[in-house]
Order: sequence, then C-alpha cells, then structure tokens
Amino acid sequence: MRRLTLRQFRVFEAVARHLSFSRAAEELHLSQPAVSMQVRGIEKILGLPLTEQLGKKIFLTEAGREVLAASQGITARLDDLQARLAQLLGMDSGLLNLAVTSTVSPVATTILASFRARYPKVSIHLDVSNRETVLGLLASNRIDLAIMGQVPDGLGLNATRFMENPLVVIGTPDHPLARRQRVVLGELANEAFLMREAGSGTRGAMERFFSAKGLELRTSMEMSSNEAIKQAVQAGLGLGILSLQTLELELELGRLVVLDVECFPVMRHWYVVHRDDKRLSSAAQAFKDFVLAVGDKPLPESQHGQ
Repeated sequence: MRRLTLRQFRVFEAVARHLSFSRAAEELHLSQPAVSMQVRGIEKILGLPLTEQLGKKIFLTEAGREVLAASQGITARLDDLQARLAQLLGMDSGLLNLAVTSTVSPVATTILASFRARYPKVSIHLDVSNRETVLGLLASNRIDLAIMGQVPDGLGLNATRFMENPLVVIGTPDHPLARRQRVVLGELANEAFLMREAGSGTRGAMERFFSAKGLELRTSMEMSSNEAIKQAVQAGLGLGILSLQTLELELELGRLVVLDVECFPVMRHWYVVHRDDKRLSSAAQAFKDFVLAVGDKPLPESQHGQ
C-alpha cells in the first residue's frame, strides 16, 4: 500500500481550512488542478472520498474529518520537532508566528518593537485579525502565540494575563455629555453608539456589562475596526466604547475625549495565549517571557485615568 506524503497532508489541510480548492491553491501558490490531484491521490490510496460538493459548497466527509485531524497532529509534531532541534543547536534566531486581535494591535506592536530591539535575529510573522479568526489560528496550530482578550474555557488553550485593558466611553469634545461630571450610566441608553461587529471581544464585554446593569445600548452602526469607530465618533455619528490604550493620539490632539461615566472604566485584561499541548520554540518562549515582563511595568502616563 502506498504511503501518504507530508505534502499531501499539507495540501489537504489547506483545502479543509478554506473548503475551497481555488483558495487552497492561492495559499500554497499552486494551480487548482495540482491541488485537486493531491487530494484525489489521498482518496485513491485510502479508497474513500474526503470531500463532497453540495451545490456550490464543499464539505468534508467523515473520512475527510479523520484525515484532517491526523494531518494536523502530524504536522504539529513535525513543527515542534523542528523547534526543539533548533533549541538543541543553540540557535539565537528563529521564527515567531504571532497573531493579535485588532483591538490589542497598538499595544502589541509597541511590545514587538521592544522585543525586536532585544532579539534582532528573530523573524516575526504577525497576523492582525478579529477574535474568531485568532482562535481559529490557535486551534489549527498555525501560530505559536496570540495576544487577545480573555479566552473562552474548554478550547485547550493556555492563557496568561499580563496587562490591564480599561474600556472607556468616548465622544467629541463638543458632545453635551463631554461637559458633564459623573454621567449617570442610565443616560447612555438614550445615546447612539458605534459598536464593533458581533463576535468582537470588546462588544461582547460591553453587552455583558450593560445587561448585568439592566440596560441596553442603542447601536446606530456596526464597524469592523477600532479605527473606523474612532473616525465615526470624530464625525459626530455617535459615542463609542474602546480600549483606552488605543486612544493616545486622538486624546492628545483633542479630537476625542473620555466621558466621565459612572462604573467606567470597565476593566478587562490582555492575555498571551497558546495551545496547552504546544511546545514553544526558543523564539516563542522568549517572546512570552518578554510579554509577561512588560506586563509587570506601569503604562505610560498618557494612558492612565481619564
């Protein structure tokens, strides 16, 4: 019986992730026929179909799901082996595959700049995505570490808290509530809010917070990035709720102000995250240690308070 090859496994993983032969081909820089040929080769060896097409959509068969699970385990062990061998060789370089949620991106890039100054030989691949995408990258073992808000339980992930993340209400300097001291929380129910998309960590935290207070925010517009929310608030389209750590420039220039609302700031935290079964490379372990050390230090003065 012919044996499956590592190349076939990696090609099938890409097809399974995208549920698309064309997108897998783009990722792997191959032609679509070449990708199809690799998958058909696996099916010929196993004697079972791995995918099925219903309408225009592709789905994995039961055999396909089994092959995907085995493939992910094999490629993860090979990646861990390469990292371990690099450590044994005493390499001071290496590759760090990191993903961060868009909310934490300003904080993460500052940390990365300091890390690169200390470890200039480490190559870094950074993926900035929404929360669901980052969790997916962790689950599929495509990254070493992630920096994000609190991680749901039951996903087999190791999450270590390293820095506070205060959420604040923002508006324009001429907004009526901007001139008020200690705005009553209930007054916000009358305001239009610009919110992140469903599934965002910030939005989820705010919905839970206001629900616990018996209040519901009136969402006038949903946006997929913090930058879009900041620009929309500056244009007078409503109020926003964002991490204080992402607002330093706008507050300094006087484009936005933090409203003095009772029960705010709402304190969340940033976490450095990896799979429980992940054997970190020397570069990844060095970065995790660096992040935890940075988290012990106070934030710059411009990021404290309101």
